[in-house]
Amino acid sequence: MEKALVLGASGGIGAALVAELEGRGLRVTGLSRRQDGFDVTKPDAVEAALSGLGTFDVVMVATGKLDGAGQGPEKALKALTAEAMADQFRVNAIGPALILRHLPQLLPREGASYCGVLSARVGSIGDNRLGGWYSYRAAKAALNQVVHGAAVELARTHGEARLVALHPGTVATAFTEGYSGHDKLAPAESARHLVDVLFARGAEESGSFYDWKGAAIPW
Repeated sequence: MEKALVLGASGGIGAALVAELEGRGLRVTGLSRRQDGFDVTKPDAVEAALSGLGTFDVVMVATGKLDGAGQGPEKALKALTAEAMADQFRVNAIGPALILRHLPQLLPREGASYCGVLSARVGSIGDNRLGGWYSYRAAKAALNQVVHGAAVELARTHGEARLVALHPGTVATAFTEGYSGHDKLAPAESARHLVDVLFARGAEESGSFYDWKGAAIPW
């Protein structure tokens, strides 16, 4: 493996993924909204940034956010708003889907290639025992469906590609600073585990969902 692309490269986990991949000897291209204007809520920006970029052995999609329209995750149905839910879907489902639209051109057709998309355990329907967090859960569940479907399609032309959804754990970043009561991973630790989990996948495991420890998560 020689080249990697990290999307969302200025975020806490994204920056850690850049450092981890560079530490493993890959030449990393990073794109972010803050530094490059790579805004996943703007289809034209995604198209302009990813068209003609070339191919990469590794692609990491590390975009996303926890709040929707400035509103934190809902604790009850009465807290749902259309604005917050729509914002969650724009950032956490539609944005990554627009990225994956380019994946057949970003990955080489021959040889092993890897794409990890940051999802969240709370997007699992089978693992949902607490309720709440409706907008974020729904957006991540939608993202998981896109990843799974894209993996099915990708396998038809890229037989050695691995495309998986990844849960990074609760990571100590600005993303989670308002949420106490969780054991939080350092970004570098999460990134190291995520890359290990991704690189350990075989082509037959493409389209699956794993946590940072390598355990499969139910859909």
